[in-house]
Amino acid sequence: MKFSTKLLAMISAVAMLAACETAPKDGGRVNSDGRTAPHDGSQRDLEVNIGDRVFFDLDSSVINSEGEATLQRQAEWMKKNKNVKVTVEGHCDERGTREYNLALGERRATAVKSYLTNLGVASSRVSTISYGKERPAVAESDDSAWSQNRRGVTVVSN
Repeated sequence: MKFSTKLLAMISAVAMLAACETAPKDGGRVNSDGRTAPHDGSQRDLEVNIGDRVFFDLDSSVINSEGEATLQRQAEWMKKNKNVKVTVEGHCDERGTREYNLALGERRATAVKSYLTNLGVASSRVSTISYGKERPAVAESDDSAWSQNRRGVTVVSN
């Protein structure tokens, strides 16, 4: 009786270990180091390999040189991934009225979209939305947090 109990326990342990082996959630592949590589055209691919956001100065919707470099990579990525559609989210820091920040967030999102379309991405593949100050990336109230909240974020929408 002891032998069959041990055998049953061993078989159960092997079955539980096998169940732990699952495919990556984003459809990516597993690298030789055991980490999951993002699937081409996925949000994770955009975030990890390209960069999904650009940052803006206070009260500005002008794309700076660092933002231009990110958007150039995004445009090339979108040309490579022809079926991908994106939504550009415009965000602001907490200062200013709700109405002002919604309008500024829209200008930021539109600036990102315009930059991408000027680089050859079809306008029909890029939509925009403004969240104003409603979705901060960082909840603190200081210069460091505010600079991270003034952003345009490109999100895969299909």
